Amino acid sequence: MIHLPAPRLCPCGVVHRAPLARDLARLLRPYEAFYMANNGKHAALDGFATEATHGSLHTAYSTTGTNEVTGGSPAYARKALTWAASSGGAKALAATLPTWDVPASTTVAWVGFWDAITTGNFSGMMPAGGGALLYSSMQVSGDITTNDIYSKAHGLVGDNRVVFWGTLPTGLSVGTIYFVLTAGLTTDTFNVSTTSGGAEVDITGTTPFVFYSQKCVPETFAGQGTYALSSGSVDLGAVA
Repeated sequence: MIHLPAPRLCPCGVVHRAPLARDLARLLRPYEAFYMANNGKHAALDGFATEATHGSLHTAYSTTGTNEVTGGSPAYARKALTWAASSGGAKALAATLPTWDVPASTTVAWVGFWDAITTGNFSGMMPAGGGALLYSSMQVSGDITTNDIYSKAHGLVGDNRVVFWGTLPTGLSVGTIYFVLTAGLTTDTFNVSTTSGGAEVDITGTTPFVFYSQKCVPETFAGQGTYALSSGSVDLGAVA
């Protein structure tokens, strides 16, 4: 039998995807020549915790800590963070998890980390309600033509919102929150739009891409309210 390549359905009933080239496999483990034991991971995580002593809320993505929530009554303010001891290559928030006051007409989309309760140095941010990082890829010959993002057993459903990290193909941007489209959704692939149920994002490129997808859950407050973390951790367990 002659087997047909993706994106065609082969007569055998399987869509055959070409294996990742060596260089693409390296993107999945960019430090493959470097082994980091848990002691090294814990040292890195402990260093991060000394800089991430306070948590903030943000309405939009930023690499510098802008778009921080302000105002309200009670007024919004950053909250102190307490970190547990590093274990198994990860470090989690401990004790009582923080709760922030949020003013009306505010959408909390990102959680940030700082070394001070006001001003200070910005250490980074994560999407609100951030899920696990999902390995994702696009093969130029097939996926980019159809705008399909391949992520095995991704678990996403229509109207879930996602962000992307890494070196992205044209059409996708780090920090933009996208909606997962119901149309074309499969167990291992999905398409995205910038609006709920809108036109799918047209993705282009001339080389295959490997990157990360992550589910996020922004929360919009019609009136004054509070935003609480149910959990929070930094995990380097997957870094070999």
